[in-house]
Amino acid sequence: MVNAHVPILASFFSGADLKPAFRLSRDSFKLLMQMLPGEKTHGWGRDIEVLVTLYWLACGASYRVTADVFSMPLATVCRIVHNLVEALMTILHRVIHFPKPEEMEEVGAGFVCLAGHEAFRHAAGAIDGCHIRIVPPAEPQKKYYYNRKLFPSILLQGICNAKGAFVDVYIGNPGSVHDALVLRRSPMYRQALYPPDGYFLLGDGGYPCLHHPVAIMTPFRQPIASQVEARFNRHHARARSIIERTFGILKTRWRSIFLRALEIRPLFVPKVVAACCILHNICVAAGDILDLDEEEEEEEVPVPDDSEDDADNADTEERALSGNVVRGRLAAQISAPEALPVFLGEHDYI
Repeated sequence: MVNAHVPILASFFSGADLKPAFRLSRDSFKLLMQMLPGEKTHGWGRDIEVLVTLYWLACGASYRVTADVFSMPLATVCRIVHNLVEALMTILHRVIHFPKPEEMEEVGAGFVCLAGHEAFRHAAGAIDGCHIRIVPPAEPQKKYYYNRKLFPSILLQGICNAKGAFVDVYIGNPGSVHDALVLRRSPMYRQALYPPDGYFLLGDGGYPCLHHPVAIMTPFRQPIASQVEARFNRHHARARSIIERTFGILKTRWRSIFLRALEIRPLFVPKVVAACCILHNICVAAGDILDLDEEEEEEEVPVPDDSEDDADNADTEERALSGNVVRGRLAAQISAPEALPVFLGEHDYI
């Protein structure tokens, strides 16, 4: 039986704001309930399962603390979380998917607004990696999960559109794996699934600048040779920063997976992270945008070390079209005086 007198459930049934406890609005909750598989015929109601799982994800609480908050047995909370995460996996491809061909013009227009320049009309998404802290498995696998910052993690590779919604996620590589290798392992890259011909993804200096099998545009490497390259890098950084903001919102909303090491089986971690990405997209679709605590500053273009040189990140065939040539085509458009935007106002960093 559901104890409606438990404070957190009493708040839910009274129609109070859900954001303080669950980090999403009632509109997002309703949309999520509509998308999940049909109503259950036994056990806890779907709405209760969703609330328990959302609380566990949003508050960074352990199973035991969540059980105390909802006045439930510990084993029940564990079972609810696992069942709900599995249910979310069934709607993953409905919520996170590549844009349709007829939507690509709108996608490009979004990146034009972000970058402040028409040269980015064919940007199809921004790509980056994010480390998820975990409790590592036992030896001998344990050492492979330690990243360069010396904590154990798995990697989330995400591609988002200009609205900050994920269009692709690839999760599960150990933290020691470089972003460029994660890219090469991903189905998106191996099967050349995205972006479509004529479009490119925006990546930071840790990725190779590629034309094939997927087009990725990265900034000019330091030291930059001219003002043209510097101007290109600034526009590029402004467009690409949407993926950083998306990760920032994901970390702020679902604190369980980012503010402490996930104390669950490593094989279950990718599903939990994917569930958070699904919930993020549902919130974006419902207009439930979480404000970050502080305004993010424009990201500086990273200065990769020698180990991240293009020659190490992509083979000869992939680099048949030089990275500088690819960048140079866009930089030439940006450098033309008549092409400079006049609508940026106080946000114009040119």
